Amino acid sequence: MAPDDSPRRDPWRSFSYLVAGVAFYGAVGWGLDWWLGTHFLVAVGIVFGAVLGIYMTWASLKADEDDPGSDGDPKT
Repeated sequence: MAPDDSPRRDPWRSFSYLVAGVAFYGAVGWGLDWWLGTHFLVAVGIVFGAVLGIYMTWASLKADEDDPGSDGDPKT
């Protein structure tokens, strides 16, 4: 099996987590607003997507710190 060569501390990866979370859950909120006839679920979806994007960024950076062979380890 080939080693994982993907950069874990790539800023575009973090940016994509945030944008994808906001776009996806904002669209889900918009669809639920349209279906249910409400006007607040799009905002809830955008905030929820941003929170999940921040969490995914934190989790990926935390996994990078736990990996002893990573380039981001300050102890090596």
